[in-house]
Amino acid sequence: MTSSRPEPDRGAKRHCCARAGIPLYLLVDREKKTVTVFSEPKDDDYVADVRVPFGRPLALPEPFAFELDTSELF
Repeated sequence: MTSSRPEPDRGAKRHCCARAGIPLYLLVDREKKTVTVFSEPKDDDYVADVRVPFGRPLALPEPFAFELDTSELF
């Protein structure tokens, strides 16, 4: 979830996770009212991402493989 300073969550933290090879990065962006799952880390970023607005389900890939209900995030 984004903190009171969301820019590092959207950028620097995401890039650090990708560099570390963490397979998924989930960002709940309170300011933009979206949920994004980043996947397929390559170098210092993720190749793929899926973003949905709060209230829409978000399909999470393996190893989770379930649909995240974001309706409670309104």
